Amino acid sequence: MKRLPFGMRGLTAPTIDAFYRRGMLDSVKLPEHALDGSGKSVASSAHWLQQERRPAGHFAGIQFFHDRIDPARWPYRLPGPAGTNMAVTMEHLEHVLATRALSMGVEIRRGCGVEGFEQADDGVTVRTGDDVARGRWLVGCDGGRSTVRKVGGFMFSGTEPEFTGYSVEVEMADPDGLQPGRHYTPTGMYTFTAPGTIAMVEFDGGACHRLSPITLEHAEAVLRRVSGVDVSLTALRVAATWTDRAYQATTYRSGRVLLAGDAAHIHSPLGGQGLNLGVGDALNVGWKLAATIRGHAPDGLLDTYQIERHPAGAQVLDWSRAQVAIMRPGPSSRALESIVRDLIDTRDGATYFAERVWGVALRYDLGDPHPLVGRSVPDFELQDGRRIGELMADGKGTLVDLDAAGPLRALAGRWVGRVNYIAGEARGRLDLSAILVRPDGVVAWASGENPNVELAAHAAERWFGAPEE
Repeated sequence: MKRLPFGMRGLTAPTIDAFYRRGMLDSVKLPEHALDGSGKSVASSAHWLQQERRPAGHFAGIQFFHDRIDPARWPYRLPGPAGTNMAVTMEHLEHVLATRALSMGVEIRRGCGVEGFEQADDGVTVRTGDDVARGRWLVGCDGGRSTVRKVGGFMFSGTEPEFTGYSVEVEMADPDGLQPGRHYTPTGMYTFTAPGTIAMVEFDGGACHRLSPITLEHAEAVLRRVSGVDVSLTALRVAATWTDRAYQATTYRSGRVLLAGDAAHIHSPLGGQGLNLGVGDALNVGWKLAATIRGHAPDGLLDTYQIERHPAGAQVLDWSRAQVAIMRPGPSSRALESIVRDLIDTRDGATYFAERVWGVALRYDLGDPHPLVGRSVPDFELQDGRRIGELMADGKGTLVDLDAAGPLRALAGRWVGRVNYIAGEARGRLDLSAILVRPDGVVAWASGENPNVELAAHAAERWFGAPEE
């Protein structure tokens, strides 16, 4: 399901920021008139792209719109090349990421499923069929049925599914029999895009997910039950099932083995949060593991991966569960839906849902009360035209000195090779004089007037290890 019509994915602000800071945003963006492998255009692949009002996202199918959102509520999110949301296809995104990895010398072995592994104090030995590979660390990114998670003995807990979801591409005897758009019904929900793209949900406890291949007869029967319309299907071109099962690993690390992406957490695809959650995991653990391997990571740095990303995953799982509560058939859910529809169409409501769906609200608790610490670094534009996001492509930490003060320049020199120093006046500096930014774009320290060099040094040592003597 990597191509249209079901391969479309929405990227949220943290994901877009990450690609922007690595100089990959132009590659990730789809061309304006992009086509998928079957010749279908991206612009015509989703019914919500064909409306008069510009949709900004949805919650359980209840849309909110750009004309209701108040971006002034996000003072630290400055306008720039990186937006707040963007649509791509999984096929295109995977190609871009694979090309990037290969250009950096990464070896990609395809068709080599992990069958088992053993870890020791100094590394991990992985078995893939007849091959054996050894490395210092193993990161399991092998999906919701992760072998790494199972062999590693990670506890995986959560809630069982309430429905089976279907994504099908069909031919219909009478396409006009169904109304386009998303519809709640007494037995579930369905979304129809003419001439034959259908997503539907039947509350059967997940009984039909991966039970057996989906047949034309089965898809037709489910569609009739969910829609209440006696439609007739004449061909089944694509069919896939999914559920709202929501599980999360209780820990993301066991010795030298870590989990990320769907291996660490699974949930329904409602709201398109899964891809972004996995990218966030990779971005967070990647620089910390690199620092650990290079030998300059401070004590406990790798443990902060669990501390920061587990709550982010738990929040997305609850967001998914809340949507299921509204989708359930019955008068209570319809009453709740009505209230959410009223709220989401207010300025405060649309802004709140945008914050959550777009990831703008993401903030790690780093123990610093400054409201910017733990958030994505603002993309300051310096007086010479340079932007902060464009100066972080090498993946190092960054000390941004908006006053070009001598003490901070000397401070950055103590972490040469790990922290870059950027000085200069900025347009719209937000009453800041200096900020220290981690490689993942998260602000680790921030100061107003007269920055405290001692506090800055403490933050640098906390995240980048001991300074050079």
